[in-house]
Order: sequence, then structure tokens, then C-alpha cells
Amino acid sequence: MPLPRFVRSRLFLAGLLATVTLLSAAVWAFLHLHAARPDARPSRGELPVTTAAHVEPDSPAPTGPPWRYGRADARFTVVEYADLECPFCRAYFAVLKRWIDQHPEVAWQWHHLPLSMHEPAASVDARLVECVGQASGHAAFWQAVEWVYTHTRGDGQGLPEGLRYPDLTPDAQQCLKSERPNAVIRAQATEAAQQHIAVTPTLRVQDRQSGKTLLLRGPVDGDALLSAIDLLAAGGADASSTKEMPAETIGDMPR
Repeated sequence: MPLPRFVRSRLFLAGLLATVTLLSAAVWAFLHLHAARPDARPSRGELPVTTAAHVEPDSPAPTGPPWRYGRADARFTVVEYADLECPFCRAYFAVLKRWIDQHPEVAWQWHHLPLSMHEPAASVDARLVECVGQASGHAAFWQAVEWVYTHTRGDGQGLPEGLRYPDLTPDAQQCLKSERPNAVIRAQATEAAQQHIAVTPTLRVQDRQSGKTLLLRGPVDGDALLSAIDLLAAGGADASSTKEMPAETIGDMPR
């Protein structure tokens, strides 16, 4: 006996609903399994989910010293030997920072070198920025350096009487009461002396890929830095020692 029309309609709708349900479950299972696979690749036009390829210096890790500014995975590093009472270092700070910002393949690393002619203020300044960095990280260190260069009277005169670093954390205050910053400053100054570096600013350009370095004395300009990087990349420096670029290459800069 043929089924009534309304029964046939209900059976058809039930079958259609079951088919849709099964298809939805299959699609969900496929997508869930695909997403769970560690080797699954995104389709064309889809952005993959990735983790950070490098750690910027304002991240909690890695800690310092040495204090770095720029990309942690940069191939080249400019190590600056600097004195916080040195007027040439102060004038050069913003110039070098701007240049590093424009060249992501190069990172910047600080190396304390307080000069005897600027003592005791140079070491007092160095202790301050070192403790701020040890308490709060890379970004805080560079902010402290900028603050000191902005406020110091320079040439060993130090900060104005009564001026205090704003928002000095309890950890930084505790650091200033300890020998921790002194040990870092002494170690870096001793290393500089062993490498016959006695003027500020002095720059050591390092190629992390080859291990080669070039030494540049004075606040060199961006073209000289690029020339040093090109020379390192082309294998123009001896990997077993540091090569110093001649004065005519970097220009007649004040020492």
C-alpha cells in the first residue's frame, strides 16, 4: 500500500537531516584531526600559527648583562665601549640608536668603560644603569642610559646635586647597596684594557656567523658601519684576531 504523501515527506526530511548530520560530523572530525597533526600545513592564503622566532631585548629573557638592543637573532652585533660621562658618547647615543632601528640585521651591545678622567661620576652613572637593568631588564637598562645622558653635566661632573632616577625599584635600590654592579663594570673595563681599548666610544663590529670582528674607534657614521659589515660579510677580516679599520676609512672623528 503506498504511503501517504505527508509520511513520505517526513521520511525524506528525516533522511536529509541524518545525511547532513553525518556529513557535519565527518567534516568536524577531519578538521579536528588535521588541526591536531603537528605536521599539518596551512592551505594557500592561510596564515600559519607560529611562535616568536627571536626574543626582543625588552622581553624578560634573556637577561643581562651584556645588555642588548635590537633583534636577538641579528647576524651582526655592534659592541659599544662607552663612558656615561663622555660627551662624544652622549652625542652619539641617539645617532647609533636610530641607525640600529633602521638595520634589523644589526644588534647593539653595551660595554662599560668608565674613563679615569671622568671618575668617580662615570662609575656612579654606570652603577645606576647596571642596577636598573639587573632589576628590570634590557629595555629598562637602555632607558636608564638615555636618562643619564639627558641629565648628566658630562666630563666627570655627574648628575646635578639632588637629582634622583625616577621610579627606582626596590630591587634596583638593593642592587646599588651591593657589589654586584661593581663586579660587572670592573670585568668589562678589564676586558677592554686587555684588548687595548682606552677611548670612548669604541665600536667592535662582530659577525656571529663567521666569528670575525672589526674594531672602529670614535663615533663612526652609518656609512662606515655598513662598510665594516660588508667587509666582514665578504670575509675581509681575520677570524683569529680583531682587525682595526684605518683612520682614513672611518674619517677624522673626535676621540
